[in-house]
Amino acid sequence: MISTMQKEDIRELVFKAKEGDKFSIAKLISIFENTKPEYFEFKKEAIQLLSQNSNSKGFFIGMTGTPGVGKSSLIGRISLELLKKIKKRIAILAIDPSSEISGGSLLGDRTRFRLPYYESRIYFRSQPSNNELGGLGKHTFDVCRVLYYLFDVIFIETIGIGQSEIEIKKIADYLFLILQPLTGDQIQFMKAGIMEVPDAFIINKWDEKKESFKIYYALQNSLNFITPDSKEISIFPVSAHTGYGIENLVDFIIKISEQSPKSLQEKEKYFFLKWVQKEYGNKGIEFLNQIGGIEQWFTFYPFFDLAIEKFSTIKYIYEP
Repeated sequence: MISTMQKEDIRELVFKAKEGDKFSIAKLISIFENTKPEYFEFKKEAIQLLSQNSNSKGFFIGMTGTPGVGKSSLIGRISLELLKKIKKRIAILAIDPSSEISGGSLLGDRTRFRLPYYESRIYFRSQPSNNELGGLGKHTFDVCRVLYYLFDVIFIETIGIGQSEIEIKKIADYLFLILQPLTGDQIQFMKAGIMEVPDAFIINKWDEKKESFKIYYALQNSLNFITPDSKEISIFPVSAHTGYGIENLVDFIIKISEQSPKSLQEKEKYFFLKWVQKEYGNKGIEFLNQIGGIEQWFTFYPFFDLAIEKFSTIKYIYEP
């Protein structure tokens, strides 16, 4: 595809994506998921076109939690309610676990979302984790850079997480941790890691009233130890099945989504450093620091793909 593609094709693709054409959005995302060097120029061109005259600065909402808490069903229900209440565009990026044996992914989140296919204001994309640590996929941030300019509210559903998979915090402007009844022991297990980073908590499956109240009070007690001096953290009891508490949660999401998102470039710097570490190890980080560090590098090469492309051409880091 790339051998026959021209900049005019990228312009047409971006134009249609901005108009809400789902095929064009998917095709554009596929370009950004490809790491081959020949795609750099097309990515740079696409980002420049996406950022021109763009009113959208997507607000990223992270939805994370252990397997089985109902993240997909809850996000689907929230999204449908948001469509009724606001006129903004909504995207959902769902990360599915990849097989340790084959490397493939079932992308099972597609089967749990019930979204209107005819509604151009909402877009769903599933993505394999490629066995990346942190709860996200190998190309999650690349996809987010596209969605940032095309949608107003973007939900990121992580794969089922445990104690230390908190990289979603590096992308999300607001992070919910979803829990469910009968997970009191899991609260203790997660306390030293993921419990410390959410902006708010959701207790799903509230129709299990007796057990739901148990986890509610267990969570409150845990938060008193984790954040004794910070402001009170909201806890939302909901049921994606019955609809209990959904309206209250949706109203809260509308309120927070009016905030300005965190700097996209600051996120780019974090994932650029992660790329340098992965590709070149400590030697790459040391060399980057020798030539002025991440701030200096982004002064000269302010676009994420340009920063990677230029760093890839430096031969010094290959020398023993």
